[in-house]
Amino acid sequence: MESKNAAATRDKVVTFRDKCGISQALIDELLRMGRKFGITTVRSFSVDKLIIEDWVNLKCRYGCASFGTSWCCPPATPEPDEARRIISEYATALLLVGQRECADFYRNNRKKREDAVRYWKGIVATERFLFLAGYYKAFALVSSTCSLCKQCTYPDLCRFPQEKRPTIESFSIDLIGTLHNLGVTTHVAKHSEDAFKYYGLVLLE
Repeated sequence: MESKNAAATRDKVVTFRDKCGISQALIDELLRMGRKFGITTVRSFSVDKLIIEDWVNLKCRYGCASFGTSWCCPPATPEPDEARRIISEYATALLLVGQRECADFYRNNRKKREDAVRYWKGIVATERFLFLAGYYKAFALVSSTCSLCKQCTYPDLCRFPQEKRPTIESFSIDLIGTLHNLGVTTHVAKHSEDAFKYYGLVLLE
C-alpha cells in the first residue's frame, strides 16, 4: 500500500530541482518504498566517487553471455567515453543495495528470474519516484542483466521500453572499486548458503 508521504508526493505539483541535494527524510521515504522490492540501503554520494574504466567494457564483451543479446548491455549501451560524458553532467547519485540468499544465483530458473525482475522494477520505481519529486534528471542504472523477458527481443524493438535501463557495468563503472571508494565492504558469494548482495545506482542531479 502506498504511504501517505508517497501519495502526497505523487499528487502535488512539484518544482523541478537543480543541485539542491537530497534530504534524509526523502532517503528514508525511498527506503520504505524500496523494501517491498528487497532494497535494504539507500545512500547518496558524489559522482566523483564513481570509477569508470575501459576494462569493465572489456569484461562485458568477453565472458558475458548477455553481450550482443540484450538492450541493456553492450553494444546497445553507451561506449566508455560516452558514459563518462553523461556522468560528468551529474554531481550526485544514489546507491541502492539489496540482499538475498544465492542458492539460485547460478541457476537459470524461474525463482532467479522472479527475484531479478523484482529488484529491477524496484530500482526503476525509485527513479520514477524521484522524477515525480522534482529530480527531473534522475536516471537508473540497474544490477545484473535485464530479466523482464525470458528472452530479450534484441535487436528487435524492446517489449518494455519504459523500464529499459542500462546495467551498471554496461556504463563501464567499476562497481567493486566504487564501493571501496564509498567505504562499502563487499565480497563474492562463493557458496549457496552465502548472502548475495545486488546494487543499483540512480544518477540524481
